Formats: sequence, structure tokens, C-alpha cells
Amino acid sequence: MRTTLDFAPLWRSTIGFDHVADLVDSALRQSNEDNYPPYNIERTSEDRYRISLAVAGFGVDDIAVTAEQNALTVEGKKPEGHQREYLYQGIAARPFRRVFNLADYVQVKQAVFQDGLLVIDLVREVPESMKPRRIEIGAGTASSPQIEQKKAA
Repeated sequence: MRTTLDFAPLWRSTIGFDHVADLVDSALRQSNEDNYPPYNIERTSEDRYRISLAVAGFGVDDIAVTAEQNALTVEGKKPEGHQREYLYQGIAARPFRRVFNLADYVQVKQAVFQDGLLVIDLVREVPESMKPRRIEIGAGTASSPQIEQKKAA
């Protein structure tokens, strides 16, 4: 069942958040998708984050990490090769593609494969020109232009 949400009330009080509806829609779609491989997202400090994916059965050469404008894509695929005869196969090694939406100015710093986990460190680096700044308010003087209200003719 697909749920439709009305974001019209938000547009009256926000500027530049047009992609919020897309993110919510994407999250609703992903809730019905496969949750493989399992992962954690943690905040390690004010502007630093870490994504850990459990990718047991994959090697470094079987995984590709791609950072695009506002998305991080992790793909895994085992090479076609020697077929084994499993009596029981509990370690999934099926191909996967996991996409993480990134906020503005979030950059991937490094990706490390260790003990069956792929650990991706991210940092949010906002340029100085984009950081909040205080605007001084000048005192009005008699010489400053006055705003006049036009009278209806």
C-alpha cells in the first residue's frame, strides 16, 4: 500500500527544502525493499558520522563505494567462479546495492574493510561562506530614506 502525504503546509514556512518530500518518498519505498546487508549509522562527533555495513563473505575487491553529489552508493557482487556444494549456507553473499542520502556538505573521508565490516567515515564540512553569521542592525537616522506607502488613486 502506498501512502500519499501532503506537504503543502510545509512550503509556506520553509525555503529550499523541496527535496524533503523526495527523501520521505524514498524512505517509504525503501521500507518495502530488502534490508541486506545490515548496517549501522552513528554520529561520532558534532560533524562526523560512521556507516558500518556487515558484509561477511565479501572481499575488498567485491565491493564498490561511490560518492556522488548527495548520495553514497555501496555495491557488492561476488565474482562468478568456482561453485561450491553447500550443505547449509547461512552467510548470504548475494549481490546488493545500498544507497545512503547525504545532507549538503557531507563528504566521505575514508572507507575501511575490517573483520567482515565495511566502515565508511563521513564528515560535514560547511564552507565559511555558508556558515551562519550575525547581521548587524543599523540605527535609523533622519537622513535615511523613509518607506512610503502608496495611496490608492
